[in-house]
Amino acid sequence: MTKINKIVKYLILTDVAFWTGWGLVTPIFAIFIVDKIQGGTALVVGTATAIYWLFRSLLVLPSGRLLDKYVGEKDDYLFLVIGNFIAATVLFGYMFATHPWHIYVLQALYGIGIAMGLSGWRAIFTRNIDKGKEASEWALDDTSLSIGIAAAGIISGLLVTNFGYTITFAFAGSLGLISVLVLLCLRKNIEGVFNRNFHRNIREIFKKNLPENMDVLKIKK
Repeated sequence: MTKINKIVKYLILTDVAFWTGWGLVTPIFAIFIVDKIQGGTALVVGTATAIYWLFRSLLVLPSGRLLDKYVGEKDDYLFLVIGNFIAATVLFGYMFATHPWHIYVLQALYGIGIAMGLSGWRAIFTRNIDKGKEASEWALDDTSLSIGIAAAGIISGLLVTNFGYTITFAFAGSLGLISVLVLLCLRKNIEGVFNRNFHRNIREIFKKNLPENMDVLKIKK
């Protein structure tokens, strides 16, 4: 296998760990809701799925536009780490869910986390992909995580059958947290503008996006 740079390598590793974790949950998610959630029905499953995709679709574009406003990668990196962490904690949250509204809240958080994480991951991966190896490195990522998800599909059934849902979610969540730990190993390799004045840049974004004819309220002493 040809050598790939460290950033791309670690992004692929974190992608595999993260999606393998979720691959443990996806095959059993509907069964879990029907078995363990009070009032769990096919409608609850469908609603939960819709909530995830709604939050993800509504937030991924604004997240991408926000990140594009900054030069450098540390803002992308921050979104990726926070997004993966949020999504990983959702997996642990399933362990304590008992009512449909618990699942709905967790699915909303999942959508928010994925919107943030995907925006950051894609931005960093695209910038750091080795020139002349674009197709092969995208294919390597897809192949690696697909194999992980395929293995997870079999393992999830074995885990639930032999140990129950709680152990399965704990194992899945641990893989999600491992993906965050892998990202932390990259913190010294991420370059760009990201300093203690970042909050000022956020305020500037909102100012620029306000309608020009909007009056700004000023408080007078």
